[in-house]
Amino acid sequence: MTHNWAGNLAYGATRLHTPSTVDEVRMLVAGATRIRALGTRHSFNTIADTRHELLSTERLDAPARIDEASRTATVGAGTRYGVLARQLDDAGWALAAMASLPHISVGGAIATGTHGSGDRSGSLATAVSALELVTASGDLVTLRRGDPDFAGAVVSLGALGVVTAVTLDIEPAYDVEQHVYERMPWAALTTHLDEITGAAHSVSLFTTWSDPDTIDQLWLKRRGDRDAPLPAELFGALPATEQRHPLPGVPAQNCTPQLGVPGRWLDRLPHFRLEFTPSNGEELQSEYLVPREHAVAALSAVRALSPRIAPLLFVSEVRTIAADELWLSEAHGGDMVGLHFTWKPRQREVEALLPTLEAALAPFGARPHWGKLFAAGDLSSLYPRASDFAKLRARLDPERKFGNEFLERHLPG
Repeated sequence: MTHNWAGNLAYGATRLHTPSTVDEVRMLVAGATRIRALGTRHSFNTIADTRHELLSTERLDAPARIDEASRTATVGAGTRYGVLARQLDDAGWALAAMASLPHISVGGAIATGTHGSGDRSGSLATAVSALELVTASGDLVTLRRGDPDFAGAVVSLGALGVVTAVTLDIEPAYDVEQHVYERMPWAALTTHLDEITGAAHSVSLFTTWSDPDTIDQLWLKRRGDRDAPLPAELFGALPATEQRHPLPGVPAQNCTPQLGVPGRWLDRLPHFRLEFTPSNGEELQSEYLVPREHAVAALSAVRALSPRIAPLLFVSEVRTIAADELWLSEAHGGDMVGLHFTWKPRQREVEALLPTLEAALAPFGARPHWGKLFAAGDLSSLYPRASDFAKLRARLDPERKFGNEFLERHLPG
């Protein structure tokens, strides 16, 4: 019927609905036996898959309603972050963080704990102050920050219902400079990780692991109103003299502007321009989040596997994410470091490697990103509030109308 963004998965649904109003969503959900919500399909596993009905949120894209007094914006769950960002910026407002791609939907991103980068930046879900949810009965429920069920309902993996609208924290618009440094010695990373990731509002480290002694690129997104000036040399890494793409040798015209030229937040926080159509079908992705205190040891474990990783890899990205208290967030309970892998489209070989990679990261309590490829089964033990989420799910969806095989495997409670 339809494929995911990468083209590595064909959904098994019997029917795809594309409602444009909340009333349509309520009617469809109330009348369904089994149904799953589908966003912009930027997931690489079966999290949104079903053998029953799919409900696309694509047309639930009402323009942002900005409340300047509360510093919030309410937006349709199917709205893409890049579209929302333009609406906010036109009105003089901004988001605190964005992910690498601005093409993903608000509802899908928060449901899976998707994030940007920054020592002080939580996942995109931490900006949520309220959400509207159509439950299994077809009722429309509003949950607000501070409500008893709120922390369990934000990163919900689509297990509680269909999110139709989200209210997000916003702040006055600001400018960002994007700087790229190149070729940092591995020893500098292990010795100065905190100084490196704390050097700017958002910091991403890229490496292909083909040279395990060098981190290829560091992308630093600096807010002039908050961050100190950047040095001429960053622990052995030197500033790039021209625009760069995270992948070696790839032209940079589709990347957001660099070289330290100040620009609007929405034109610098993502790595790629909204006008750029992502390379559908040309990559796979995995990501594991490890507690900040284990970051160097976890990176060293990955480095030890570099001879096996590098042949299957386009590039690996390392980012930091601030702690939150959302029950199923990958950053629940502590600051995290994300180890992201953009793989070549060789799924059989990648899936054969993942158990080895996960075994190397297991001693550090690594949590797989919910929307990426991973091999692990039951993940309940990695989330202290998993049993509370199971109770919330049982109360809101007692017949498991929103269930699927992914949820039964990874959260069987």
